Amino acid sequence: MYRMVPGTIRYTARSVDDRPAGYRPRMRISNALASLAVADLAAAVDWYEPLLGPGTRPMPELMEWQFPAGGGLQVYVAPERSGHGSCTIIVDDIDELADHLRALAIVDAQPVRNDVVDTLMIKDPDGNSIAFAAPRSEALAH
Repeated sequence: MYRMVPGTIRYTARSVDDRPAGYRPRMRISNALASLAVADLAAAVDWYEPLLGPGTRPMPELMEWQFPAGGGLQVYVAPERSGHGSCTIIVDDIDELADHLRALAIVDAQPVRNDVVDTLMIKDPDGNSIAFAAPRSEALAH
């Protein structure tokens, strides 16, 4: 847990056991969804489904993909906001992903290697940025 030190932009670590007496969290977050705005949902679905597999449509203006380890991605219609979003999707094998992207003719790029995480960046047809990341430490993958 992190707390901001008043008057600074520095964050200090604070353990869960260091909470003030009587502290009760206001909410317990169990998961998160990334969302990207697109101009045309049908065109976006045609692009995202070969990449991510079949999604679900919980409402007419939105397509959603749930990921096996938790979290998900929502693509929704908002032409005025399309192309200004970004998200990061964690993958197990960045090289397999690179091969998949080449096979789909989305991008012919090599992953960027790092000691902590390997990444591969792409843009969807609307211009939204999607970072794929393969952490080298199991602790970072969750």
